[in-house]
Amino acid sequence: MPRPRNCRRISCIPQANFYKPRGIPLSTLQQIELAGDELEAVRLADFEGLYQQQAAEKMNISRQTFGRILESAHKKIADALVNGKAILIEGGTVEFNPAAQQQNQFRQGGGRRRHGQRS
Repeated sequence: MPRPRNCRRISCIPQANFYKPRGIPLSTLQQIELAGDELEAVRLADFEGLYQQQAAEKMNISRQTFGRILESAHKKIADALVNGKAILIEGGTVEFNPAAQQQNQFRQGGGRRRHGQRS
């Protein structure tokens, strides 16, 4: 019997939870479900520019688990973009941390750059 999943901490709820390709009727689209923890992993790693260890600590999970979540999210997003599928953001074993959202408000124009990266 597998061990129960730990609750993953997230600090943002998206303004929109459904994305679809323009010009294709919804009735003909396949749909991919992106869990809340997968969106949070993408936000922390790709948008905020955090290293996996830092991001894992914010989500209250191990670095290895964070890596698996991020890989799963990247595959789902790539599948949706390449194959013209809709993305539904919902689900996952998550707990919302509103205090972290206030401290880490989204910045327009992207996240922080890692040391040594150029614009």
